[in-house]
Amino acid sequence: MTKNLVIVESPAKAKTIKKYLGKDFEVLASYGHVRDLLPKEGAVDPEHDFAMRYQVIDRNAKHVDAIAKALKKADALYLATDPDREGEAISWHLYELLKERKLLKDKEVGRVVFNEITKGAVRDAVAHPRELSLDLINAQQARRALDYLVGFNLSPLLWKKIRRGLSAGRVQSPALRMIVEREEEIERFQSREYWSLEADVSSKGQNFAAKLTHYAGEKLGQFSVEDGDTAHDWERNLLKAADGRLTVEKVEKKQRRRNPAAPFTTSTLQQEASRKLGFTAQRTMRTAQQLYEGIDLGGETVGLITYMRTDSVNLAQEAIGEIRDFIGQRYGSDNIPKEPRLFKTKAKNAQEAHEAIRPTGITHVPESIKGYLSKDQAKLYELIWKRTVACQMVHATIDTVGVNLVCGEGNVFRANGSTVVNPGFMAVYQESVDDRKEKEEDSKLLPPLLEGEKVDLLGIRPEQHFTEPPPRYTEASLVKTLEEHGIGRPSTYASIISTLQQREYVEMDKKRFIPTDVGRVVNKFLTQHFTNYVDYDFTAKLEDELDAISRGEAEWVPIMRRFWKPFHELVEDKEKSVQRKDVTQEELDEKCPKCSQPLSIRLGRRGRFIGCTAYPECDYTRNLGESADQAASEPEKVEGRTCPKCDSELIIRSGRYGKFIGCSSYPKCRYIEPLEKPADTGVECPECHKGSLLERRSRSGKTFYSCSRYPDCSYAVWNPPVAEACPKCHWPVLTIKTTKRRGTEKVCPRKECDFAEPVEEKDEEPAEDEQRKAAN
Repeated sequence: MTKNLVIVESPAKAKTIKKYLGKDFEVLASYGHVRDLLPKEGAVDPEHDFAMRYQVIDRNAKHVDAIAKALKKADALYLATDPDREGEAISWHLYELLKERKLLKDKEVGRVVFNEITKGAVRDAVAHPRELSLDLINAQQARRALDYLVGFNLSPLLWKKIRRGLSAGRVQSPALRMIVEREEEIERFQSREYWSLEADVSSKGQNFAAKLTHYAGEKLGQFSVEDGDTAHDWERNLLKAADGRLTVEKVEKKQRRRNPAAPFTTSTLQQEASRKLGFTAQRTMRTAQQLYEGIDLGGETVGLITYMRTDSVNLAQEAIGEIRDFIGQRYGSDNIPKEPRLFKTKAKNAQEAHEAIRPTGITHVPESIKGYLSKDQAKLYELIWKRTVACQMVHATIDTVGVNLVCGEGNVFRANGSTVVNPGFMAVYQESVDDRKEKEEDSKLLPPLLEGEKVDLLGIRPEQHFTEPPPRYTEASLVKTLEEHGIGRPSTYASIISTLQQREYVEMDKKRFIPTDVGRVVNKFLTQHFTNYVDYDFTAKLEDELDAISRGEAEWVPIMRRFWKPFHELVEDKEKSVQRKDVTQEELDEKCPKCSQPLSIRLGRRGRFIGCTAYPECDYTRNLGESADQAASEPEKVEGRTCPKCDSELIIRSGRYGKFIGCSSYPKCRYIEPLEKPADTGVECPECHKGSLLERRSRSGKTFYSCSRYPDCSYAVWNPPVAEACPKCHWPVLTIKTTKRRGTEKVCPRKECDFAEPVEEKDEEPAEDEQRKAAN
């Protein structure tokens, strides 16, 4: 008979913990959440203190049954799910299900929490169990109820007023607003020309550059020179005044310190992994989960990092002591600060119950365990390890020098340079930043110069510039902004981004977010009619209230009441007062060339377009961004060919996914074909062995791969094909499949074959390595 039953969330974690606890413990996994709200209206009842109706999640019912069966043979139950609100709620749900089955009678039940999966931490936690925290459970229930009520009331409203299949969320909607507002700011931006002048200078055999900061006694601003003629006039005047030499007027030398960044939180880890490794938020969290749950290091399974869902920058005193000892041994005692570094979080609404993300043992040096890790695991672990070591090292010491060079009356050029005197923490790690152009002159080394000294002027370069709009959000900058506003929680950032993409509210272009037409319309509707609920401060205040519930400082039902009543009344009002055409149409100050009725920007199945408000009586349409003259012009004909269906002329049309060839008799004849030939993968069709698999796009825009002999051969697969035979069933082709749960795998496309093996994900283009700069 097993004396003790321990429940964790994942089977990988169960395997690791089982090894630590020994034969007197059985460790089973719940496989995440075991029950959830009923997926229909009425699962949360506002009339009865927001009572919630739950049901067991179908896919996990068998795991609950297995836990129930094992519990019958055990004396004690330890609920060891993740150490956060969500983990507390999973333990509570399981407890309630087991209580309903009357399996907890005469059983000891304890809640076990550990921040790292190491033998010492796990055994200590099991030796000191606590009771379930009702405050944390209530906070999570309130969060779930809020998300449910918003989703089940706003989403149907979007279906009625815009189109079916849309959704609105308490946190995703403010995130969408950020992306749309940034895009609108970019569209409103008007670029402005300006010029700068730089002198190329030489002294003691070393060339360097200096920028003009004062001209004729006037300090220059960004737009002091706005055209090329003025810039070249100044160039001639300065060359004449200098007569080949500049005089060193002033030399300023300073020494400054640069301190290391704090250890990783969930947010900063996602940001840095995006900048330095090119990882998406989901890829980062999936890999971090693997490192946390345990890696087999040659026969010993070890959890390599602490819990990866945290917004704390604190480190345990024991860990700090270990890190400082390691720094002394590896980098020398002069790289250890006199006092341990302590950090304070800058994140709004931070919950600092846990530690920052750190290695469980700093002596697990990346290069020594690299052979046991996948490519992604090795990269992410090294990032975490270096950041943790660096945060407890001495500051970097940097000498800076600024030199003023003059010619004539009041003409001043400025040259800046710097040298790293002592790299300190920079020898190990430097934090990256978003969208900042490195000031090259700040990192250049200048020759030794003395006041009054003459230097050679090699030439003056006028340079044209244009102001640039603010950049679109990357995953890193969006996560950072969400955190700064206090929107969402560390564990939600990856799912927010995923939801926005799955709903086709945003698209990625060069790793940056662009709102789709549907995303713009949804955002416009929400910001106009549900202003409070997509307001950044309102969303952050709601997070504050959830935090207060988790600390036992507030009751969850009164907070729900304050939210629900005005929200519900507003939904009912908008359902009656808002007309669909007011949401999906935007009237233009332009008349229809066919019937003289006003034109409007409208939302169709394939995005926004310009159409007549008299539709269906008038069918005039044209593409958004296309002028009336362009729309009226004759379409380009495909020379030498006719429609294979009706023998009409073929013409080049424009659609949602670009230009294509279509029949001129549309809509009577709907024949279409791609303008460009589909890309050939070079993989032979495994069915007919005559054609090859081509990359095509479905009508919904989804990529698939089908035989070039279609319609004679109809073989097709959704995932990219690889010309490798399946080791199990010997089918000639495998495909590359990526899922959230399993990552990237080579799989057999045949349904009857279950072959799958993991493959390394291709790196996206990484950010520039900051440490190379530090070495200069």
